[in-house]
Amino acid sequence: MTQKLRAGIVGGTGMVGQRFIALLENHPWFQVTAIAASANSAGKTYEESVKGRWKLSTPMPDNVKNIPVQNASHIEEVASGVDLIFCAVDMKKNEIQALEEAYAKAGVPVISNNSAHRWTPDVPMVVPEINPEHLEVIAAQRKRLGTETGFIAVKPNCSIQSYVPMLTALRGFQPTQVVASTYQAISGAGKTFTDWPEMLDNVIPYIGGEEEKSEQEPLRIWGTVEDGAIVKASGPQITTQCIRVPVTDGHLATVFVSFENKPSKEEILESWKNYKGRPQELELPSAPKQFITYFEEDNRPQTNLDRDLENGMGISAGRLREDSLYDFKFVGLSHNTLRGAAGGAVLIAELLKAEGYITAR
Repeated sequence: MTQKLRAGIVGGTGMVGQRFIALLENHPWFQVTAIAASANSAGKTYEESVKGRWKLSTPMPDNVKNIPVQNASHIEEVASGVDLIFCAVDMKKNEIQALEEAYAKAGVPVISNNSAHRWTPDVPMVVPEINPEHLEVIAAQRKRLGTETGFIAVKPNCSIQSYVPMLTALRGFQPTQVVASTYQAISGAGKTFTDWPEMLDNVIPYIGGEEEKSEQEPLRIWGTVEDGAIVKASGPQITTQCIRVPVTDGHLATVFVSFENKPSKEEILESWKNYKGRPQELELPSAPKQFITYFEEDNRPQTNLDRDLENGMGISAGRLREDSLYDFKFVGLSHNTLRGAAGGAVLIAELLKAEGYITAR
């Protein structure tokens, strides 16, 4: 590609928006040309709008500091300067739905980090290695919205990516029951320890709405495209508990699973090692070379040691063993703000570009 596509970040001042900014700094395909946020930030430079609120450990990229922040609700103004947008806003569900549809109707591809459209029947919710075929519903969505170039695609909940990839690799053995507990970092709430000092030396056994998402969203990812809509899979049965723990980044999961056709431990390990998807086949810029990495050590994966595997885009697994109540149990780990949020959305955009859904406007 000789000329980079122009990317806008809607919700660019929040933690996930900042992560998008950092990830796209030297991206070979996309360049940030527009940043939009609330009316309170509009009119300031990006550097001014996030002064004292930059949450990442890496410095703010120089190439965005002087970009003027636009009002996210000024759809045509923002849309005129971009080929696609990444959306990560903090608004009510119905407001997000309306905002994203307005951008799509204006002809802009929207890759959303928000949950508002995850259950809209003709909006694909994608983990690129798992269900790229769901992009087929974009044609039906465009027809509904009355646009030839715009659409919405969303990424799923950040926590499920710490165990759904491993289960996906084992779907040939027909998992029937899954019990998962997730131990989720505070960045999943858009917080740091400075913002949330009560999380120090503390565990909170509740994250609003998270368990419902963790139990239902995998079934949509494993669903099928029928008549321009995604129909969720009927199984396996999944039950979860989601817990907030005093960790900066990284969601860890403990998983118990039973199968219709129980595999051997060796078959599971082989399935994980060999599993790959379209991002690996296409060698997309953000794709991990090895999607799932298994650690033989009893004390791995560890959040602090392993969340940055493959630039934060790899999935870690460990402690696979037979169980007395279920067939097997294991531990999974993913980086929640990279693979689970901004990085996952960038990978979706790369897949959409490679498959011809996003072009220069």
